[in-house]
This record gives sequence, C-alpha cells and structure tokens, in this order.
Amino acid sequence: MSDQNDDPIVPVTPRRMPKAPIEKIGGRKLKPSTLMMGHGYDPVLSEGSLKPPIFLTSTFAFEDSAAGKRHFEGITGKRPGGADGLVYSRFNGPNQEILEDRLSIWDEAEDALVFSSGMSAIATVLLANVNQGDVVVHSGPLYAATETLINKILGRFGVTFIDFPAGATPDEVSALLEKAKTQAADNGGKVAVIYLESPANPTNALVDIEGVAEARNQVFKDEASPPIAIDNTFLGPLWQQPLKHGADIVIYSLTKYVGGHSDLVAGGVLGSKAHMDPIRAIRNTIGTICDPNTAWMLMRSLETLELRMTRAGENAEKVCAFLRDHPKVEGLGYLGFISDASQQDIYDRHCSGAGSTFSVFIKGGEAEAFAFLDALKIAKLAVSLGGTETLASLPAAMTHLSVPDDRRAALGITDNLVRISIGVEDPDDLIADFEQALETV
Repeated sequence: MSDQNDDPIVPVTPRRMPKAPIEKIGGRKLKPSTLMMGHGYDPVLSEGSLKPPIFLTSTFAFEDSAAGKRHFEGITGKRPGGADGLVYSRFNGPNQEILEDRLSIWDEAEDALVFSSGMSAIATVLLANVNQGDVVVHSGPLYAATETLINKILGRFGVTFIDFPAGATPDEVSALLEKAKTQAADNGGKVAVIYLESPANPTNALVDIEGVAEARNQVFKDEASPPIAIDNTFLGPLWQQPLKHGADIVIYSLTKYVGGHSDLVAGGVLGSKAHMDPIRAIRNTIGTICDPNTAWMLMRSLETLELRMTRAGENAEKVCAFLRDHPKVEGLGYLGFISDASQQDIYDRHCSGAGSTFSVFIKGGEAEAFAFLDALKIAKLAVSLGGTETLASLPAAMTHLSVPDDRRAALGITDNLVRISIGVEDPDDLIADFEQALETV
C-alpha cells in the first residue's frame, strides 16, 4: 500500500535550447532584409513570443557572484569587449543588443552601438577620440548641431578644427591634413579624427571616402593614424556602405530612414570592435544608450527598411524629373541628376542609389521659398527626413539658422534652398502638390 503523503510524480519536460543563428542556407548567404525578421533572437528565450518583448527593467540579476565580477571587468575596461552578459540598463539590455546585432548586418560591421539620438551618438564618438590640444578635421557642410559641437563646444576645451569642402580632391585633403598635423603639434595634441558627412546636409554634396582614406594613409603612413568617421544618414544603410570604402566608423541618426516613421529619436554607430570599445566605454559612463522601447520600435522598423527606402527612392526620381524642368526651379541638388563629373565619379564608386532627400532651389529668395513651402498640401512643413511622409523645410531659416551668414553662403546654403525628403505616398499626388505650390511663387 503506497504512502498517502508521497508527492505525485510529475514528468519533467526538458527545456528547449535556443537555436543556433541561421545566416546561410545551402551555402547561400541570407540577405539583410531576410535576417531582419529574426536575427539575434530566439522565441525560446522569451516563452515562445514571436517578437522580442520590451524589457522594461533597470537592472539584471547575475547568475552568480563570479559572473557579476566578470561582467564588471568588461564594463570598466579591465577586460576588453564589454560585459559578457546583461548588467544594468545604462550599459546594455536585450532589446538594444538585438538591435545592434541587426544593424551590423547592413554595413557588414563587426560591432554596433545604439544611442538616445543621432547627436548623442556623434558626441560620444568625438568624446571617445578627442583630447585637449587635438585637431578635428572635417568636411563641410555638416549638420548644424554637429558643427556647433565641433567648432564651439569642443573648442571650450582646447580642441581646434580644420575643414575642407565636400568635393575636395585627395591632394587637397592631404595638404590640409599636413596643416592639421602642424597645428596639433603646436598645441601639444594630435589629429584626433577625420569626420565626414556624405551626402552633406543639406546640399547633397558627396565626399570621396576612398580619396580621404588614401590621403590619410599617405600623410600618416609611419605613425598612428586618426580614424575616419562618417555620418551616413542620408543614404544609409541601403544606398551607401562607407566601411567598404575606407571609413572606420559609420554614424546614423536612426531617427531618419532606419526609424522611418517620424515617431522616435535614436542614433547608431558601427565599426570594428577596436573602434567601438572606446566609444562603448564613454557611452557606459555618460549613459547615452537608447531606451528599450525605442530599440524595440527600431527592430520593428528594420523589417520594412528596404521596402520603404526603395519606394521613397523611386518616388524621388519621379518628383525630381518633374522639378528639374520647371520654370520656377533654379536647380536641383539630387544625386540622380549630377552635372559635375567629379561628383558623378564619387557617386559611381560609392553609391547604389540616389536617395530620397534632395535640395531644390526656388527662383528668388526667402520670400519665394516661403511661398512655396506655405502652399504645400500633402508635404508637411517640418524638419527631419527619411520618414514615410514627405517633408519640406528651409535650412537657412531653420536647421542651419545658427550657422553664421558668411559660412552659410560659403557652403552654398542659400535662402532659396528648400530641403525635401520624399516619402512613400503616390508619386503623382506629390507631383501635383509641388506643381500647385510652385504656381504661388
């Protein structure tokens, strides 16, 4: 007779182990658009949830004390490479790490980091590379906030800068780097970083990334060379991949095309682990990581990135074909219709698409540009770019208003330059909107 107090025997179902990531099938490397649907995440880890949950927690429990020590060795830099696991949400989190894994795929980068905004990404990159007395060499024009950060804020701490126009030749960049080396030596510093923005905001001028890398390698061939960092927001990650052309660090405002719905703010930085580790250390210290909800929304957006960017690019080509011959349009800064041979050469080597953000020069000045903007019915009068909706703004009076007048003029940011970001609406509807708005000019 069995003991009435015995506990019933309950069969134990073995816990399934996470699957190994699938990156190839039959020797065929899977495309980024396919990997965006599940790379870096296994539903087994989250009760079978098809999509990753949003992990709203400030801290994570360690499996044991030794693991806690090991994680902090990575966080504090005593061991390179960052934490081996989850520690604290200022350092890392499941949503952010899955997002970083997926972002890396597009640019074929070894490592990636995500940030609370594009500017926090840029600031963290610069803080990781710049010391007192150093010189930053950068292309121009840059996004106005980036110029302010380099030229004014870092300048308060003894950092100087030298800039060159986006279309500069390798020989011109070499000469400027030699000048920067002398300037840095006089200040007891070094040339800390070569910072590029291509296409430039808002003119769409292209920088020869390969040419800059060639110049950098020639000037610094016998000594440690500064990294080349580039803001790839206007064309990336679909239409330009700078790591393949000599850049070391790629920066994104993920707010734009990657987020793609004008409902979040975030930034991303990609490159080798050697370049990412110092940036990660600064991010850990000052807390510029993006939050888990934003990371989750970006994962959602990555699933349709190729579809959205492709449609927007096709729309932009049709709209620009209409604008190019309009009597009230003075010119276009659109990469599909380049008139300069050197710019076309850069485009042919670096780019796989013309993008969907461009500048249109309205005949006249600010008054005529305002009339055009105020008459738009479909396109929204707002700054930013890369969203599903079409946006239009006047940089000289808005995003680049803080840039001194003489510098704006030198950079070609005129009072009649309207920046347009084409969305995914019907292209014929957009053309009708631009046509009626131009009638008011």
